[in-house]
Amino acid sequence: MLLKGKVAIITGASRGIGTEIAKTFIAQGATVAFTYICSDEIAQKLEGELTADGGTAKGFRSDASKMSDAELLIEEVLEEYGAIDIVVNNAGITNDTLLMRMSEEQWDSVINVNLKSCFNLTKSVLRTMLKARSGSIINISSVVGVQGNAGQANYAASKAGILGFTKSVALELGSRNIRSNAIAPGFIETDMTAKLDENTVQGWRDAIPLKRGGTPKDIANACVFLASDLSSYITGQTLNVCGGMITA
Repeated sequence: MLLKGKVAIITGASRGIGTEIAKTFIAQGATVAFTYICSDEIAQKLEGELTADGGTAKGFRSDASKMSDAELLIEEVLEEYGAIDIVVNNAGITNDTLLMRMSEEQWDSVINVNLKSCFNLTKSVLRTMLKARSGSIINISSVVGVQGNAGQANYAASKAGILGFTKSVALELGSRNIRSNAIAPGFIETDMTAKLDENTVQGWRDAIPLKRGGTPKDIANACVFLASDLSSYITGQTLNVCGGMITA
């Protein structure tokens, strides 16, 4: 119960890594407010799963790319639970193509959802955390933001921007006991990767030092560490959860 008594906001939690973070936080005793943007049905199903064994959780429809939505989300969560101790900026999309074919809309959509969302929610929650003189902000980046990837200039730029943002927030807010860290997942096997050609996926696994893809649980466990008091002296860092893909 490493997160007992803490209130966490997790964006983009209706599927994949975000869903696993929400479930793991609940298992560790946190109260979870999660956001979604598409399906009320999926969000209600997740809410039911999170609360089935006595956990406290609620879904909020919110567009992470809009500042007005972020501000309203903070107001609603404070009204519901009275505090916000942890923010996990997990919302993200891809819109891949080679740069020469990339449209302005493809660039803007990825930057707005992946990077601007971190600014929106972090800025919106600051007054609450400053008043409490406590908080943990966790931004989900990617190894692509560390080393780049052909065909993903927009995604790589957004995820690299998150790393610079994370470090700057850590420097600004460390004196108020507010910590800011990033997690950079590597190849994580989800429902989306399950649809890919098995030979291709196995080739990726073989190139990883640990010889396997990561799981959403691997990322969720890293989030628990950075959200809990176990990491109370860690801020401004990027934790590469990648099976050894990045070793420097």
